[in-house]
Amino acid sequence: MANCRDPWLPWVTVRHEYIGQRAYQVPHSAAVRDIKQLIYEETDLPVIEQQLVHNGKVLDDKVQIGTLVPMGSLEVCMTLEGRGLKGGGRFGQTTPPLVEFLKDILRRYPEGGQILKELIQNAEDAGATEVKFLYDETEYGVESLWSHDMAQYQGTALYVYNDAVFTTEDWNGIQEIARSRKREDPLKVGRFGIGFNSVYHITDVPSIFSGEQIGMLDPHQTLFGAHESGQCWNLKTDMKEITELTDQFAPFIGLFGNSGKPIEDGSFSGTMFRFPLRIKPSQLSANIYNKEKVLELFESFKADADTVLLFLKSVQKVSLHVRESDGTERMLFQVTAGENPEDKLERPNSLKTLGLATDSYSNGVPSSTVTCATYQVNIETQDETAKEIQRTTWLVCNGVGGRGLCSDLDSLADDLKFIPTIGIALPLTRIDEDKGATSGFSGRAFCFLPLPPGDESLTGLPVHVSGFFGLTDNRRSIKWREVDQWRDPAALWNELLIVTIIPRAYFTLIMEAIKRIQTKKDQDFPLFPRDTYGAWPDLNRIKPRWKPILEPLFHDLLQQQVIYSLTNSWIQVDEAVFSELDTDVDIAETVISYLQSSGMQVARVPAAVDAVLGTYVTGPASVKKVTPHLVRQVIRNTKHKGTSQEKLLLLEFVLSDKGYSDLIGLELLPLQDETFAVFSSSVSDKDAVYIASEEYPRSLYPGLEGRFILEGIKRSVMSSLKDAAKSRVQQFLWGCSGRYFDMWCCVLESFLTLTQTNTLF
Repeated sequence: MANCRDPWLPWVTVRHEYIGQRAYQVPHSAAVRDIKQLIYEETDLPVIEQQLVHNGKVLDDKVQIGTLVPMGSLEVCMTLEGRGLKGGGRFGQTTPPLVEFLKDILRRYPEGGQILKELIQNAEDAGATEVKFLYDETEYGVESLWSHDMAQYQGTALYVYNDAVFTTEDWNGIQEIARSRKREDPLKVGRFGIGFNSVYHITDVPSIFSGEQIGMLDPHQTLFGAHESGQCWNLKTDMKEITELTDQFAPFIGLFGNSGKPIEDGSFSGTMFRFPLRIKPSQLSANIYNKEKVLELFESFKADADTVLLFLKSVQKVSLHVRESDGTERMLFQVTAGENPEDKLERPNSLKTLGLATDSYSNGVPSSTVTCATYQVNIETQDETAKEIQRTTWLVCNGVGGRGLCSDLDSLADDLKFIPTIGIALPLTRIDEDKGATSGFSGRAFCFLPLPPGDESLTGLPVHVSGFFGLTDNRRSIKWREVDQWRDPAALWNELLIVTIIPRAYFTLIMEAIKRIQTKKDQDFPLFPRDTYGAWPDLNRIKPRWKPILEPLFHDLLQQQVIYSLTNSWIQVDEAVFSELDTDVDIAETVISYLQSSGMQVARVPAAVDAVLGTYVTGPASVKKVTPHLVRQVIRNTKHKGTSQEKLLLLEFVLSDKGYSDLIGLELLPLQDETFAVFSSSVSDKDAVYIASEEYPRSLYPGLEGRFILEGIKRSVMSSLKDAAKSRVQQFLWGCSGRYFDMWCCVLESFLTLTQTNTLF
């Protein structure tokens, strides 16, 4: 453990054959029982089973540590003896050496850009607003060091800076690798102890400079003495030693605005991590790091840098830098998150609302709702190498579940120390309504920061989803219930989060997008009305794990005014008639115009939305669509008053489904005298309508010129009318008799060109 010493308090060193050496700095007034309690907190060895021996004598629990401090020293040495099992030989489980423990973490936690994300998470936890990564090639002096062994760590290093200061809890937490203190505060992002320790892929001796202290960690326990895994210096009490070891502390001067004055003044208003690159294999790792590998880390980070800040509350800027051996420093890349320019208080106010909801949940305040807050975020990436600047705009909705919304969720939250929080982010630049989201967009899962790229993190949704998810121990994927871990509480938590919190936040996001489109018609809002369809989940794309979102989402969504009609109004599903017309443009326009003039709200939706309607709209409120049958019904009830050309187009459409028996009552039969007759079921000879042909021209029927079908109609329409005639003839030759019976039979049999129409409908 790194020793951050108070020069006036005694140190109690406890040794045990199995648990190793433990050291505690305590007041003089502390009792032996207090030491036993500290041992219990670290080892789970019950106080009642502990015996502490000092100078060969078993100590009573009431003995004060101050009475044991020897003259001229502040160190008290004790031996721990446990009662354990009686008889036999030695027995009991032991903890692995520190190096072996860290090696196991590195095996489970692959190296890559995720290391940088873990460090961003640490900064987010601390409330920092900015993070900087710096690859530094500077070689520092090796004369005045703690020991000659430190010389190998005075060269090339990766630095990480953030503008928050370590607290006492942070200093303690970074030393307790097996028990993350972030678990005690569920609002912390990186709540797993392995996060920071992934830096051992890069270095053997990480160091930290923050506030009044500089600490160095040595898991090999070779640099600062036997059994010492680090050393800490206080800028106020250890200034003499710091001043003497000039080279040792030179790497902390002249970076990130630190000119040396913070050391002189006794405090650094930020946090600086220094990771000397591993230049030769060590017991911890054989992984050698150089400039090429660090730049690969940077490139890996850049790959999804435009989403790193999307769901963070504090960190708003991350940048990548290089400092050459000659001291020249240049920025390679930067990503920033900006407020909505039209409402700079929107995001701060939203975060305040979410904070209050989180506090209420933590404090057990009952609520059966999901508190949602939505804000706009503008992300800008600046790539100095490629000389590119890219900007993306997002609409982000965060939700916090209420205590009482789901009892199972509440029980798991208490057991796991989780909070039911969710974030949904919709890209606003620009959505393709047919393809969903922006071109090439793939919705991913986040646990505040994006999970590593790959199939495991893809959701198949047109939005990014962040949540307080239970993750695998290497933080690379969300836990799901499998056959061999069906009762895993974290996996069950994830499933409940998906079915209870995500649908409501997703619903709120879509409704908020519609609201902003309605209220910002004359302003620069990136979405058009029909773009909102691209935010709907596509039933054919969503991954199976995420399908439980669908039913609760669409149950709420399809009851709202989420359909945008062709007359530019927002309507409910049951108010709309949906057009899927892929026919002639003139026909489609005429049909839609006629339906609109008849009081109907016509809308067009993408195929994915149509599939949703077909799946989730059932019962009496079934989806109405523009069909020939519907148009025939409307014409029958509402006489068409349009032009002859429009009537001909309507006729062509209503004939297209071959529903000939449904033509009765429609005034759409075009005559040669440019009038229109009504399709009728009458069998009267005087109502007969004829189709002329070369063999039977109109001239053969003097006085009947006004009872012939218009000769100029489309061939396809004429063909449909003939088909209608054939269909009707088969129904007792359409009710004809006498000489007309013989004539119709002859004509139909020979030419299929002469038809008595008006008497048949």
